[in-house]
Amino acid sequence: MKIYSLVGKSGTGKSFQANNLCRKLGIESIIDDGLFIERGRILAGVSAKRQETKIRAIKTALFKDEKRRDEVMKKIREVNPESVLILGTSDKMVNQIAERLELPRVSERVAIESLTTAKERATAHKQRHDMGKHIIPAPTFQIKKDFSGYFIHPFRMIKDIRDDLLDGLNSSAERSVVRPTFSYLGKYTISDKAIGDIILLATENVPDADSVPLIFIKNRKHGVIIEIGVVLRFGCRISNVSRRLQQLISEEVGRITSLNILSVNVEVRGLVWVE
Repeated sequence: MKIYSLVGKSGTGKSFQANNLCRKLGIESIIDDGLFIERGRILAGVSAKRQETKIRAIKTALFKDEKRRDEVMKKIREVNPESVLILGTSDKMVNQIAERLELPRVSERVAIESLTTAKERATAHKQRHDMGKHIIPAPTFQIKKDFSGYFIHPFRMIKDIRDDLLDGLNSSAERSVVRPTFSYLGKYTISDKAIGDIILLATENVPDADSVPLIFIKNRKHGVIIEIGVVLRFGCRISNVSRRLQQLISEEVGRITSLNILSVNVEVRGLVWVE
């Protein structure tokens, strides 16, 4: 197993450049901020960006939690990649991560300065420190459950489709922009009332949905379950309208709140005749 490292100060664009470097050097896996990512899939670990304080984020990135470290070690051994890229703010940090995960020593080191210009690093720094935006080198659907309700946005690079056909890494160019928990001032919450208002607005786009007398939100660790009772208009195709409601509510609530929608359950409570 060959170990590479990508080193640069915090907020200089390492996570953004990681996929590009992997494609260039043929590296299969990435270890970044507590996550083990293999060919665009998060296979093990917990994102440091989901921790509530910077101290806990640092400990997560260094795999200080024995249980989490063991899970990542087990998965790495199971996958047995030929190459791994470790991201860190210094050679010392990368060496510590490799040692904690019982990986071979780093054999090839890359500095972020060799991949980006000073202007690009300044832009990355502004995004990180002024706007609180961080990059995770994995598709949004891979991390949404862990960032449910927090700022999250997909960022996809345009690339030649022939590359995808050659290497099979269909999601390798996708990254996700997140705003970590510790970057918020105070506790960040989304009220059930706000979610209910979004649901009501979404149902207005379904003409055969007459009213929504019941809305119930169940909060779970990785997202929410939405249950609604609806009154439909007589003569409509109930199953079609119900599926349309499920789709619209899931899309709109997810888009506006960044919540991970686990399910939308629709109960038809009655029919009403409309002249």
